[in-house]
Amino acid sequence: MSEDTERPTEQSTWGVGPYQGDASQDPNFAKFDPELLAEGDTRNVVDQYRYWSMEAIVADLDSRRHPYFVAIENWQHDLNIGSIVRTANAFLAQGVQIVGNKRWNRRGAMVTDRYQHVTHLPQIEDLIAWAKTAGPGGSKLPIIAIDNVPGCKQLENYQLPKHCVFLFGQEGPGLSQAALDAADVVLEITQFGSTRSINASAAAAITMHTWVMQHVFS
Repeated sequence: MSEDTERPTEQSTWGVGPYQGDASQDPNFAKFDPELLAEGDTRNVVDQYRYWSMEAIVADLDSRRHPYFVAIENWQHDLNIGSIVRTANAFLAQGVQIVGNKRWNRRGAMVTDRYQHVTHLPQIEDLIAWAKTAGPGGSKLPIIAIDNVPGCKQLENYQLPKHCVFLFGQEGPGLSQAALDAADVVLEITQFGSTRSINASAAAAITMHTWVMQHVFS
């Protein structure tokens, strides 16, 4: 690293105190939450959203969400679901579908589910029916399943559709046979070590980042 290259700095402590000065003169004043202005904002949000109300943040995110969805099978109350929701927020997914049990462990989401559209579908058949018309202009959204089963293709060598839904399974057993049958394609993440599979939330992060690399930074 050359001397004139800006060096990374230590992450500052999350949060700011009460607003200093005349908030009414701030160009974002209409988006501010009066309580946060008075008491400070200690939420884990990017600096751009300091003092903004939750509704204002969601509205801003809605104006620029990416056109892919995330679906997660939930038959065993998998602890990874919360982490996947958090990742979906980080990579700005259009929405998250919880398929199966309606209740899921939200601890891993770290309250990001408040900023992410999370809906519930009782069965895989409901996901299939929803996907048939969930694309642009009522078109079909292809279902891209992520699992390492015989006959799957490599994520690294696959051009992901711009509009799609990524389907993830449970930690351990992976996707159900019904989910695999519903998929337009099944993709695996290439691994090089001794373990058979990687953590479900890690697989979700890799998949969403791959979509971003193909459609945002390409």
